[in-house]
Amino acid sequence: MKQPVILTCAVTGGDDTAGRFQAVPVTPEQIAHAAIESCKAGAAIAHIHVRNPESGKPSMELALYREVVDRIRDSGSEVIVNLTTGPGARFVPSDSETNQAQPGSNLRPPLERVQHIVALKPDICSLDMGTLNFGKGALVNVPGHVETIAAAIRSAGVKPELEVFDTGHIALALDMIRRGLLDDKPLFQMVMGVPWGAPATTEVLAAMKSMLPQGAEWAAFGVGRSQFPMVAQALILGGHIRVGLEDNLYIAKGELAPDNASLVRKAANIVDLLGSRLATPAEARAMLGINAA
Repeated sequence: MKQPVILTCAVTGGDDTAGRFQAVPVTPEQIAHAAIESCKAGAAIAHIHVRNPESGKPSMELALYREVVDRIRDSGSEVIVNLTTGPGARFVPSDSETNQAQPGSNLRPPLERVQHIVALKPDICSLDMGTLNFGKGALVNVPGHVETIAAAIRSAGVKPELEVFDTGHIALALDMIRRGLLDDKPLFQMVMGVPWGAPATTEVLAAMKSMLPQGAEWAAFGVGRSQFPMVAQALILGGHIRVGLEDNLYIAKGELAPDNASLVRKAANIVDLLGSRLATPAEARAMLGINAA
């Protein structure tokens, strides 16, 4: 029997989508509910950002992360909690001033970006493995900052999910593993289809997979219209999968998704049609070497 596939649902993300799209969860209660409902629909992992409850804008407030995590844990849901460390890297340079940032930047010291991981000790947290042109600016993750965040994650006893947006990011991850700065069995997450990152194609995904250590656990996802094609492609190549309103707002062409759970159910149908099944949270914990909650 084929090994089950782990599905992560990225329930809200850090882009300025709330307010324009009603389905995007905003408050801690809404975000926790989305994580719990995605698990009921088949997701083993919920990847979580937080937002300012009043404005809907992305936030880095520890209290908001704490409320989301507490709500999920208190609910009795078995979903594996995966918190982001991505916020705090965005830099939009001034067009006219030297060494100046424009509005939209949110650069933070690396330890500030990981404070909620140290405090809350989720099961998993993401770790962006490199810099990427993004929108009008860049997501800046220089090696020294990546190493600082990785050390804090490791000291907290949290499993890192290495977000790799291009092949150079994998090269940095492999070097850090070799130097003992990352555990030798992380979860690699290939991010496909972000403009000016790795294109969401079969050839590029296969090339990225070929760079990974033998037997490594890995997943991939596509943004926008590539979300569901990448579900199928990652599964065929032996990887795990991810969907959610962070990455894609549509359930079908021209049809907005009503919630995260609907995206999970569609992915589950693709998995079933391809002859596999979704892993339960308990199975995912065993596969990833995560202790039971």
